[in-house]
Amino acid sequence: MQKTLALVAHDHKKPELIRWSLEHKAELEKHNLVATGTTGGLLQEALNLPVTRYKSGPLGGDQQIGALIAEGKLDALIFFWDPLNPAPHDPDVKALLRLCSVWNLPVACNTSTADMLITSPLFIEGLYERAVPEF
Repeated sequence: MQKTLALVAHDHKKPELIRWSLEHKAELEKHNLVATGTTGGLLQEALNLPVTRYKSGPLGGDQQIGALIAEGKLDALIFFWDPLNPAPHDPDVKALLRLCSVWNLPVACNTSTADMLITSPLFIEGLYERAVPEF
């Protein structure tokens, strides 16, 4: 079952996300991929797969991904953020992670969790339906 996955990474984490994505290309190519600007360009080049690109994170891309979450158009977020280097758009990062919690959206912030998410039989076989809160 095709899902829509958002792939986002801060500057110091972009190489890590690219490596992870190459390791999981066979699974990623089954899904609709979206990403923030620079990360999306790097992913398209490395994977040779279509990636819908939104604005760069600091220019509103994190908020655009957040809108997809709020609209129910995203199935999971792979977000390799950098907790050791503060970013000028830290409030946007916090808001994005908050939306994942509010809408009960699966989110992976490191390779270990991303590995578990992308290789889960529940995810791969489409057996899992997340509970979406009603507000």
